[in-house]
Amino acid sequence: MPHYSGPLLTAPLADRLLAARAAGHGEWSGSLDLDRSSGSAALHADAWHWQGQAYPYPAKLKDRTIYYWDGADFAAVSRYAGSLIKLVPTPWGAPTFEIDGIKMLPTAKTSPLDDARRKVALIEPRGKSVLDTCGGLGYFAACCLDAGAARIRSFEKNESVLWLRTLNPWSPDPDAPASGGRLQLSHGDVSQAIAGIGDASVDALLHDPPRFGIAGELYSQAFYEQLARVLRRGGRLFHYTGSPNKLTSGRDVPREVAKRLDKAGFKAELALDGVLATRR
Repeated sequence: MPHYSGPLLTAPLADRLLAARAAGHGEWSGSLDLDRSSGSAALHADAWHWQGQAYPYPAKLKDRTIYYWDGADFAAVSRYAGSLIKLVPTPWGAPTFEIDGIKMLPTAKTSPLDDARRKVALIEPRGKSVLDTCGGLGYFAACCLDAGAARIRSFEKNESVLWLRTLNPWSPDPDAPASGGRLQLSHGDVSQAIAGIGDASVDALLHDPPRFGIAGELYSQAFYEQLARVLRRGGRLFHYTGSPNKLTSGRDVPREVAKRLDKAGFKAELALDGVLATRR
């Protein structure tokens, strides 16, 4: 799907735009793409102009919501398709997203993009063919591109998340010149698609699945054996786990994952908020 190139608004940004008009300013400067870049808009009494197009001044916008121009009005970047999926602003520019109110990426202390960068660095992607099993907003893929990966093959099961990516300026566009043809993004379930990936055809792996209660198949011994099959010997895998239920149930998911990966043919150790493993 083509990526959106129009303005993106949040409640604080709309307030600043309206305040500039109320103060009699003829121009407003700032970012209209979630701090990806900066520019200026011409302010008129009944509309503001940006990149040659006129837009109405927005009505009251909701907090923790990003809005895009749908051709008739500013609409929230959210969609309900069995669950409510929503792009959510952060103080860091790069947004996170939520599914039924549950935040999918860490943003309390750092940008989700910086968090992804630290994890991607563990697999040392430069010059490598990388499998990104659960693409999400594409931050793992973006960091792999920046780090010089030769090729990234990424899967995303949820069509609504793919739609969010087209509206997020921080999500990499496979068709953009900056991607250089190195990113292949597929709408598909990696738990099934992995059977079609060749033995030892991948140099490095990134696995950031939904929590166990939603996608238990992506934590299964059978799936880990498939990951071991497609990864060359000596190749690295970073598996995000977090620490779900540790305080309430006493389960230690990272250590459970490490044991399964060891059994599948990896040498695994805890790293950051997940597991780093090397194919034996």
